[in-house]
Formats: sequence, C-alpha cells, structure tokens
Amino acid sequence: MIPYGRQDITQADIDAVVEVLKSDFLTQGPKVPLFEQTVSAKVGARYALAVNSATSALHIACLALELGEGDWLWTTPITFVASANCGLYCGAQVDFVDIDPRTYNLCPKALEAQLMAAEREDKLPKVLVVVHLCGQPCDMQAIHTLSQRYGFKIIEDASHAIGGKYQGEYIGNGRYSDVTVFSFHPVKIITTAEGGMALTNDGQLAEKMNLYRSHGVTRDQRLMTHESDGPWYYQQVELGYNYRMTELQAALGISQMERLDVFVARRHKLAKRYDEMLENMPVITPWQHPDSYSGLHLYVIRLKLENISKSHRQVFESLRELGIGVNLHYIPVHTQPYYQNMGFRQGDYPEAERYYSEAISLPMYQGLTDQQQAEVVRVLESVLK
Repeated sequence: MIPYGRQDITQADIDAVVEVLKSDFLTQGPKVPLFEQTVSAKVGARYALAVNSATSALHIACLALELGEGDWLWTTPITFVASANCGLYCGAQVDFVDIDPRTYNLCPKALEAQLMAAEREDKLPKVLVVVHLCGQPCDMQAIHTLSQRYGFKIIEDASHAIGGKYQGEYIGNGRYSDVTVFSFHPVKIITTAEGGMALTNDGQLAEKMNLYRSHGVTRDQRLMTHESDGPWYYQQVELGYNYRMTELQAALGISQMERLDVFVARRHKLAKRYDEMLENMPVITPWQHPDSYSGLHLYVIRLKLENISKSHRQVFESLRELGIGVNLHYIPVHTQPYYQNMGFRQGDYPEAERYYSEAISLPMYQGLTDQQQAEVVRVLESVLK
C-alpha cells in the first residue's frame, strides 16, 4: 500500500533522540526551548510555545485570547474537528464560513457577507480560526482587513503549512494574525511524533499560553501574588493543563527542521509532476494562488463526476483495493453528529459539501518516489476508465 502520507526519519533523527535518552532530561530540559527558538527564528515570530499537539495549541491560543461563554468562534467547515472544538472547550459557540471554490480555504467574500449579517444581530465572532488547507495559506491580508473593521482576533491553523510562504514570507510570522499554530503529527511536513506549537508576536499572549500549557503554574516572581517562600516555591495562578512537549519530541523536531526546506521543495516537485500527469484525466488538480507558496501537506484532486462512470465512493474504494492509500480531507465539520445536534444541517455550506462529494487526497510525502507516484497515476487512470 502506498500511503497518503508518511514520516521521513533518518539516522540523524534517531541519533538526536538517543542522545536525549542518555541525557539527564527526558522532559522540561534544554531541547524544548531550543526547538521553540529554531522554529520561531525560521518563520520570523517573536515567541513560540511547544506543546503536545496542535489541538492543545489551538486550545491555549483561544484561552489566551480570552474566548469564553457568550463569545463566538468562527472557522471553516473543511478542516479537522479540532479547529472548531477549541472554541467549545472554552464554552464559546461555534459557527462556520463557507469555502472558496478554488483554494478550498475560508472564503473572504463569504466571511464579509456573514460579518455584515452578524453585526446586525450583535453576534460578531471574537475569534476566527483560518485553516491553511493542504498547506496553501488563506487570503490573510483580506481577512486581516476585515478583522480591523469588525474587531475579531485571528488564529492561523497552519497545521498543514510549516515551510510554506504567503506574499514571500514564511507562514507563522504573525503579520496578519494574533497566533499561528503548527502541527508535527507524523503525516505532517516535519514531525515530533505527536506535537504542536503556538507562535505569536504578543508577549502577553505568549506569557498566558505558557501558563496554560503547564497547569497554570509559575516560578516567575513577576506573576506571583506575594514574595516567594524560597527556591522551591511556585504558584498556580491560572487553571492550566498538562500540554507540555517532551525533550524526546523536541530533539526530533530540531533534527527535522534542518530538512524543512528540502521537504517542501520535494513536495512541490511531486505536485508539479502530478499536475502534468493528470492533465488529461477527468479531475480538477489543486489551484495555487500566486501570493502563496504552499507547504503542500496534501495534494487533493476533485473528480469530474459527470465524466466518470463510477461514483466518488467507488473510485475511492477501488484505489484503496488496488494499493493506493488515498484519503479524504475533510468531512465537513457541520455534518458531524455532534454539530448536527447543535442545529447545523446539510445544505448550510454548499461549497464545502460540494467539495466533500468530489475530493480525494492522493499520496503526497517527501519520501514518495517517482516510481511510486507513477504507479499512483497509473492506477488512478485505470480506475477512472
């Protein structure tokens, strides 16, 4: 089976982890801060907080932005459920904005129309989570302009996008957002096994997220309510969580970061080959906005079902049966039973639902060989015929 995604682990990665295993620190040592510094320096952000998952990063970002009961979080329906659930964790209500039919990202025009209606109803969002689907950044400049007019905060869910660029600058620099979140899950561009990171240019947000990721506990005298009792002393000043990253994960991440640009460049080469090889097939290949340099975590095609004798499901299942480990990113969040129980219904976001009815993620990872890619295309062509 050729999987849709796979980690790339070298001997250097293994050696980095073994070195930590032989050291004095398996957690809360020097590697996590070094990993944070490595990523923040790469993308141009002032602060970085490494955590145990991107989901945790989304949660502490929402908490730091003081999202709570009575507030609204908006996001796209085409994402993993974590992008919406982080609002529910804080007691907020969640709504969605339909996608752009070409980029599959949250549509700025749909956002503006929805904001105008929400303003009349006094239901404007406090936080907007924009998702850089497949690694292609959203139209951040347009979205940021709307945030200035309507007063909401922006979290970039860049789980797919480390190493990508927007307007020539690395995603994560925070030019058009308050917090950016990366994921280091094994199928992502670089991996720490499980893991995530929140980046910001706001020192106060960084300080809050630092507390929330580690039980709300601090040894920083500035944050304490009275003078320390001694060198052993700490205080819990917030209700936080155990969201810390281990030294082992950070060591792997530091090693992987050395190959980040190589990984993304290889993905672009694979995407270009896919574009060329699929040109005459009844599929729509990914459109890339000229302002973006995608991280290309995923390569999603859409089937031209009117030109194919099989259904979407039949094509998907045939590919799996023939050894091509395709996937589908994502099931629209508003169609999940948990969200349907909140009142969301089929038909609420037609572009997202249309995308879901046609989309298939083909194998895309830096270790995918030219021969394997050619086999993917050969099998796809045979299935579509």
